[in-house]
Amino acid sequence: VERTARLVLSAEGEGSCFSMGEHTLSIPMRMHRENREKLLSRFKDVPENSVILLQGGKQKTRHATDHEPIFRQESYFQYLFGVMEPDCYGAIHVGSKKSILFIPRLPPAYAVWMGEIKPAKFFKDHYEVDEVRYVDELEAYLEEGDPEKLFLLQGKNTDSGLVNKPAALPNADKYKEEAKKDTIDLQKLHRELSECRVIKSPLEQEVMRYVCRISSEAHVAVMQACKPGMYEYQMESLFRHHSYSKGGCRNLGYTCICGAGINSATLHYGHAGAPNDRLVKETDMCLLDMGAEYHCYGADITCSYPADGKFSAEQRDVYEAVLAGQQAVIAALKPGVNYVDMHKLAEREMLTVLRDRGYLRGDVEEMMEARVGALFQPHGLGHFLGIDTHDVGGYPEGAERSTQPGLKSLRMVRDMEPGMVLTVEPGIYFIRALLEPALQDPAVNKFLVSNKIEAMLDFGGVRLEDDILITEDGCENLTVCPRTVEEVEAVMAGGPWPRPAKR
Repeated sequence: VERTARLVLSAEGEGSCFSMGEHTLSIPMRMHRENREKLLSRFKDVPENSVILLQGGKQKTRHATDHEPIFRQESYFQYLFGVMEPDCYGAIHVGSKKSILFIPRLPPAYAVWMGEIKPAKFFKDHYEVDEVRYVDELEAYLEEGDPEKLFLLQGKNTDSGLVNKPAALPNADKYKEEAKKDTIDLQKLHRELSECRVIKSPLEQEVMRYVCRISSEAHVAVMQACKPGMYEYQMESLFRHHSYSKGGCRNLGYTCICGAGINSATLHYGHAGAPNDRLVKETDMCLLDMGAEYHCYGADITCSYPADGKFSAEQRDVYEAVLAGQQAVIAALKPGVNYVDMHKLAEREMLTVLRDRGYLRGDVEEMMEARVGALFQPHGLGHFLGIDTHDVGGYPEGAERSTQPGLKSLRMVRDMEPGMVLTVEPGIYFIRALLEPALQDPAVNKFLVSNKIEAMLDFGGVRLEDDILITEDGCENLTVCPRTVEEVEAVMAGGPWPRPAKR
């Protein structure tokens, strides 16, 4: 076996694989070849002399300096080609089904400062494409082939609202001329490629299992180390170390959220203005939302637990309300179930427990109508997961976004299908900006036990997030973390995880 960078070329003829060592998952490059074939199956209605063209991510520098942050590939390009290097293009000829990777022609000085300049054959063998050319040959390729249709990637991301920019073309003005103005199609590729990414192939499912397992183990390591007197960033550091040293995950899927005490009620805590820097106190509830990334596929897992390892009565009340919502959804998930209905199911379960524990009063269905649940969980139940944390396809063409509180924040509104991977992440948060006005609002304050709610305004919040694969007849939970109160307390007291099977 010849090891080159993070790719393994098997001498047994099994093809090329991505791997970070013998203790990590080996991902065959045929996964990306199969992804290309899947995309082409959706292009049978176009002229045979058509070309699909994507531009990979560009290497950037930090502001005006020469510092280069670690490169991470553009997600659609990664899905089709699995290429680690920046500044590439990728083309697929529809008729011949040939894939062509265009790589940058590097200057001789690159060999001095950055390492060996690998030949085109290296990229052809390791990425299992049909042909490799240089980026400066892209114009000649398009001139030679003179495609009848050129499909470029452009479309809006329904989470960010940002638009993918199509590949920058050499001699772009040519396609503005009258004879060529109908050549370029900016609609079909984004729509079809996004739909491809919604259903994970068996090989992709294995990658998701792996990165979720590594992330679960890292969460448990942090849980076992947590104690009052630590800083939030120390818990983040432990997660990063475990994910990389044990799982080969150099990158994380998103900014770590490590909120203790009242910070656990800040939904996207951990950003530059709130950098996980609070001292953890004995009475704090800790909320840790962290996920590793492997070959650009990421996990997204949240654990919540008391800093001292023992749940107080209030902590148990809130935690068990959230757990009830999560368990109800996971038990109900199967093909054909609608995700908006799952959001409402989780909300109904959590409101019921909060009422039964004395924080709310009245009829739960009336609370649902009044959108009381959105006061405690303003975000949606979850989202698709894959190459992006908030993976694409949550709102297919024609799907409308609700205007109701809570429901309008859903990142996905689809019916479930086998092969979908998604998160289930209900939460209850005591957010002053929402609850203080609600306590004065006659439309909803009749449901709130004011003295109980006011006493919880410095509590923070609880979220439990598991990553779920929809199967043919139900679902598979890819997350392996302690979830019940008893499991969490046992692990934080030094007990083993997973628990030994009972005999």
